[in-house]
Amino acid sequence: MKILVVGGGTGGTILANNLARRLAGEIRARKVQITMLSASERHMYQPGLLYVAFGQMMPDQLYRDQASLLEFSIDFHVDPVEQFQLDQNQVKTKSGKTYPYDVLVIATGSRIVPEEVPGLSEGAELFYTEEAAVKMYKRLREFQGGKVAIVVGVPHKCPIAPVELVFSLHSYFKTRGMLDKVKIKYHYPIGRIHTIENVAKWAKPEFDRLGVEYETLFNVKDVDAANKVVNSEEGTQAEYDLLIAIPPHRGMEVIEKDQLGQGGWIPTDRHQLTMMGRDNVYVLGDTTNLPVSKTGSAAHFEAEVVAENIASIVKIGTPVRDYDGKVYCFIEAGHDNATYAMFNYQNPPDLKPPNKSMHWFKMSYNQMYWSSVRGLL
Repeated sequence: MKILVVGGGTGGTILANNLARRLAGEIRARKVQITMLSASERHMYQPGLLYVAFGQMMPDQLYRDQASLLEFSIDFHVDPVEQFQLDQNQVKTKSGKTYPYDVLVIATGSRIVPEEVPGLSEGAELFYTEEAAVKMYKRLREFQGGKVAIVVGVPHKCPIAPVELVFSLHSYFKTRGMLDKVKIKYHYPIGRIHTIENVAKWAKPEFDRLGVEYETLFNVKDVDAANKVVNSEEGTQAEYDLLIAIPPHRGMEVIEKDQLGQGGWIPTDRHQLTMMGRDNVYVLGDTTNLPVSKTGSAAHFEAEVVAENIASIVKIGTPVRDYDGKVYCFIEAGHDNATYAMFNYQNPPDLKPPNKSMHWFKMSYNQMYWSSVRGLL
């Protein structure tokens, strides 16, 4: 059996390693072959970008060689897929090669599209790429005070990021002794300050306590960078001296180009994690259209389910597990405090008061991540 994993991010890496261990005997007997195709020879720890934006991590701390994170039995190639030929059970890559498969796993992730909002790229600071995170930190260092506006595009990965950004900014300005010179205002596109109701209920009094203003039902229409004004679809405006944006996201271009899913999000069975209409194609992480957070933890839990099911199909001919929508997100709450949100399809999160031990657990996870993607945690 040929198992092809497309994408070397969190989901694809955990899945491939998990499968390689579950099917070690079958691989040795040459009954199974696992191949991974990635667009990069480096693996990035994406949550670290927010730390880079506040000078708490250096960019080189975000990376490991992808090959070093994989089991030796995995056939790894840096060769991005340029065409999914699902009817022929094969993909075509940038090098011109064709890779056939019996089982395909698509874990291609997502990309930011700030250019879809006029003026956003020119007027706002971002932290979703290494270059943007470094630029944002330099801008923060230069900032001497004024109005700080936070705006949020949809959809976007890591839904907790806007809230963490608020706490991180407040903590940063407090450390610099600048809180009396800064006015932070948060703008969110729906009728409460976070998509997840219990997160909104928890964050609202925290914002009030910190003196952070907020405006809901604010969908960014365009940014007038020259006059430092953000216009909303609802007809309101936000003036700023410093604008920080969570940019809208899409799935990868190849997914859109091959018409596998609107916006680059592939229609996915919420329990089996198979592509709708394709029983031998699985979808992981940001690439799905599932109603769960686009986070590394969702990709992790999904990868474990898919790995167990593919292995059980090899061994007994049928899957054995359903994905329940499980997500676990750390939430940095500033001043060395953190909490977490854990939830699934059936149960909303029940947030606890932030504490220092949870903050240090999150800081430890920044290092434990590398063991996690190798499938050792």
